[in-house]
Amino acid sequence: MSKDSTLYLADEAATLAAGARFAGGLMPGLTIYLHGDLGAGKTTFVRGLLHGLGHNGKVKSPTYTLVEPYVISRFNIYHFDLYRFADPEEWESAGFRDYFNPQTVCLVEWPEKAGDLIPQADIDVSLMPENTGRKLHIRANSNHAVPCLEAMIAETGNDEII
Repeated sequence: MSKDSTLYLADEAATLAAGARFAGGLMPGLTIYLHGDLGAGKTTFVRGLLHGLGHNGKVKSPTYTLVEPYVISRFNIYHFDLYRFADPEEWESAGFRDYFNPQTVCLVEWPEKAGDLIPQADIDVSLMPENTGRKLHIRANSNHAVPCLEAMIAETGNDEII
């Protein structure tokens, strides 16, 4: 099962709002890949998502720590940034495999750096510059992920806003 949605985000505030809307349908057990160039808005989207779930603290990019954990009342979220990985084997040696389980949500920036060793994405989130803002494309790749995307679509009122 696959379902897609594309939104145009005019600025940082729109990216934060999109993340917050996306959070409404999150459920444990999801693996979410975040795609986009440096500065595309991946961490901003995650910040909006976490604030949408009620996290009031700071949200920083895990570029140097590789993973930032967040305890949310319904589940734990792990935000990974694999940009600095030079070899997929670093994934194995870091011991991250156990973070991916039915009780967590894992958000992964630069998933391609882990090669085939990382679990497949239930949801792909892509952010690309467009005009003065950015385009957000979300694809639900599993039946488990479709309700999350449908919750966001329901809140925006349509599948595509460009």
